[in-house]
Amino acid sequence: MTTSLQRPVANTGRSKTVRHVDSFEIQAPTPPSHNGVPRSAWARARRRASRWHRPYTAVLLLLDYGAAALASLISISAYDQAVSGFQDADEAWFKTVAYVLLPLGWLILLWANGTYDRRYLGLGTDEFKRVMRASVTVMASVSFLAFATKTDLSRLTVATALVGATLLILIARYFARFVLHQVRKRAGHAGHRMLLIGTLPETLEVYTAVTRSPSAGLVPVAIHITDGYAAARGIETPVPVHSGRDVLTLVREVGADTIAVCGSASAEPGELRRLAWQLEGTGIDLVVAPQLTDIAGPRVHIRPIEGLPLLHVEEPTLSGIGWLAKNLLDRVAAGLGLLILIPVFVAIAIAIKLSDRGPVFFRQPRVGHEGRTFRVWKFRTMYVDAEDRLASLVDQNESDGMLFKIKEDPRVFPVGRFLRGSSLDELPQLINVLWGEMSLVGPRPLPADDGDFLGDVRRRLLVRPGITGLWQVSGRSDLSWDEAVRLDLYYVDNWSLAYDLSILWRTVGVVLARKGAY
Repeated sequence: MTTSLQRPVANTGRSKTVRHVDSFEIQAPTPPSHNGVPRSAWARARRRASRWHRPYTAVLLLLDYGAAALASLISISAYDQAVSGFQDADEAWFKTVAYVLLPLGWLILLWANGTYDRRYLGLGTDEFKRVMRASVTVMASVSFLAFATKTDLSRLTVATALVGATLLILIARYFARFVLHQVRKRAGHAGHRMLLIGTLPETLEVYTAVTRSPSAGLVPVAIHITDGYAAARGIETPVPVHSGRDVLTLVREVGADTIAVCGSASAEPGELRRLAWQLEGTGIDLVVAPQLTDIAGPRVHIRPIEGLPLLHVEEPTLSGIGWLAKNLLDRVAAGLGLLILIPVFVAIAIAIKLSDRGPVFFRQPRVGHEGRTFRVWKFRTMYVDAEDRLASLVDQNESDGMLFKIKEDPRVFPVGRFLRGSSLDELPQLINVLWGEMSLVGPRPLPADDGDFLGDVRRRLLVRPGITGLWQVSGRSDLSWDEAVRLDLYYVDNWSLAYDLSILWRTVGVVLARKGAY
């Protein structure tokens, strides 16, 4: 796409003062306009910014209300005899409380906890954390009201209604988010239009990061560079590039609802604060994209000191109670999995024997935790002479890294192709997990015959390799080597038990879709 560089516009005389920040301008407001832009234009911008959010919030309100009312209905129906506290009460009043007042109380507390704030919808875990926080508040409020009014409630019925409502709300919001992600991926709608401000390398780095996941709904529409025209001369960019423009006017022209200040542009003393003042009442979000890539939110904390917000980056947590729980989960799940899957193992072994004479299992040396070598267990999917035929296929390698990959590998027999596509060939790795050589979730295990691993790649060895991992749920063999390494390093630096459970859940969908498996 060609680069569009806009020349600075002349001063129209509608603003009293102009403050220059590198090469972009922030204009002081002059009534009756806002920041030099007619208020009618800002009103249209606000409507555009919330176009997808308002109907989505309305749907969430209906889903949350319905989930709370349904939980009350299920609880009362299941424990009808246990509702002794309301046997003498007016039935209409009882239904009003169960199906109207209690669900409305849920909506109020969900709203108070920010679960309808568009900043938390569609991405990350904040939305679900806030739902859990609201559920605790509902439970505490119901308990307090029952105690204060000396109402004789059935504890079992109330507990079932409240816990059931929490689960149903979480499920409803999960599916609502799934639909939102599909709309963003396939239609490109329901997203945030971003104007990136900073030097060209900084803005392009942020562009790459935010467009890596279409489901996030962050759509950069323009770049405003702070290092002048020369920095972008002769460089092809994915979106138009501007310089020397009034930022707020440019936001209106490109239809952005979010301004992302990247890297060094956020370091100008006082100017970021003034820009925030200029955006008050416009409906435009202001975000700062510091040069901290691939560090997850739980490791980053803001600690204000005398008005200076300091970003504190915690060390990766590779020990402690959570790490112990991960090891326990690995061993228990691997042991139970091996017992349950015995019939599947027998059926696969028979199919392999019928397809090609030779061993059922294939064992290959891999590099594990802290560089220790182990032999990984897998069902054999290739003919017995696969290693001898490798030399003649080297020039057909479709991988750009240490692993050898061909989509239509002639060394794979038909049953083996099915096992690879369904990921059943990796089930014997549960033996490695049981022996403590691997984990259920972790970086991709690498062959041990590629020499020492230096630089960033070696950091993967701080944890045990996994049967599945972030690399698998993000594309597997379709990923480039650099992208696979980036994902593995991201996992090592941002590990948590909740993250492991999330990856395991996502693995189910990826395996069923047979995405990137060959």
